Amino acid sequence: QVQLLESGGGLVQAGGSLRVSCTISGRAFSSTAMGWFRQAPGKEREFVARINWNGLSIDYADSVKGRFTISRDNAKNTVYLQMNSLEPEDTAVYYCNVVSGLTEYWGQGTQVTVSS
Repeated sequence: QVQLLESGGGLVQAGGSLRVSCTISGRAFSSTAMGWFRQAPGKEREFVARINWNGLSIDYADSVKGRFTISRDNAKNTVYLQMNSLEPEDTAVYYCNVVSGLTEYWGQGTQVTVSS
């Protein structure tokens, strides 16, 4: 059974940094893209960042460009999101996402709270 487990969320002051991680168990996803989404209270889930299998193709939402960095370690089946210069508007539950064929996998999410 495939499971995605996020970790690393927490409370940080505006301007601070956090790194969230997502480790996948159950099978390897070294040949598929992996991504991060987030959902703030009362809002729809939105795309944050995506990285292809070898890390050579990366996309970011405009709202996080220049502040967030996505990376992956295929040997560890893990994807990371380094978040710098955090703003209160970044407060949300952050979800890891993998799509393999017709199947989409999500983690349970990790809370990131940025205080002003």
